[in-house]
Amino acid sequence: MTTLLLARHGLTHLTGPVLAGWTPDVHLSEAGQAQAEALALRLASLELDAIVSSPLERCQETAQAVAAGRETEVLTDDRFGECGYGDWTGRPIGELAKDPLWKVVQTHPSAVTFPGGESLAAVQHRAVSAVREWNERLGPDAVYLVCSHGDVIKAIVADAMGLHLDQFQRITADPASLTAIRYTPLRPFVLRLNDLGGDVAGLRPPEGSPGEDGGQKLTGSDAAVGGGAGTT
Repeated sequence: MTTLLLARHGLTHLTGPVLAGWTPDVHLSEAGQAQAEALALRLASLELDAIVSSPLERCQETAQAVAAGRETEVLTDDRFGECGYGDWTGRPIGELAKDPLWKVVQTHPSAVTFPGGESLAAVQHRAVSAVREWNERLGPDAVYLVCSHGDVIKAIVADAMGLHLDQFQRITADPASLTAIRYTPLRPFVLRLNDLGGDVAGLRPPEGSPGEDGGQKLTGSDAAVGGGAGTT
């Protein structure tokens, strides 16, 4: 049962009003740095088997905040990098919202290829492929963190939930939020989504045999019928 923690980078001066994309030298703002430090504090008690990041500065800085004080170094995987927005990169969101393509991005994202850039389907494919490779590399007992970007995280979550990419706009990934997915041999389980606070101790599965439900042993891939008893 490999557990993936997805963290979106903290705020930058472009987050919100501008589509930053792969714009170079976009660093965490003061508020974003504070968010990264708060995320690191939340995760401090949780042993991480790897910390992986998008190559972009805002993710690297967020991941480095989490890595501070740990023996785990930040590894970089370009496949967790931001969507290639092409000609849309660096343009104000308010301006882009007037482009006819904007409505397609909102309602039929699987059909979208950004002008001079990447398709959202390609983003999902590379990101999910990366997750599967890291899961295999780290093994079934691993808990690891990937620091990435909003659309990339949403695409990974949509895949984990069995949603068509056209539904991924129903998912939210706020700055410095934490999303947790546990991968088992049968299916992924989304444990947390866009989580901005709270204890994380339960995100590492207990050692030993799988949990029990009403006296019946469940495998790590079994979904609890009736909703389950929760984490104790």
